[in-house]
Amino acid sequence: MLIISYDISNNKLRYAFAKFLKKYGRRLQYSVFELKNSSRILEIVKLEIEMVFKKKFKNTDSVLIFSLCEGCKKKVVRYGYAVHEEEELIFL
Repeated sequence: MLIISYDISNNKLRYAFAKFLKKYGRRLQYSVFELKNSSRILEIVKLEIEMVFKKKFKNTDSVLIFSLCEGCKKKVVRYGYAVHEEEELIFL
């Protein structure tokens, strides 16, 4: 799992970056995304950020990527609405 947090000053670039991240994960907060996928997909995401977006970032922009291992994911504490996000739903 990856947690990606960003602060991008250019509106057009910020929108494009958020749209890119939506393809692979879900928005936790306005500028924070959670990506759950295979290690291959996660590496593709990191590579695309490096190859496409990195050159467009300014010195005032920041992107933080946190990689969480399976053990670390179990240590995440959730409150409020977030508590239910990890529950499995069964439809009959």
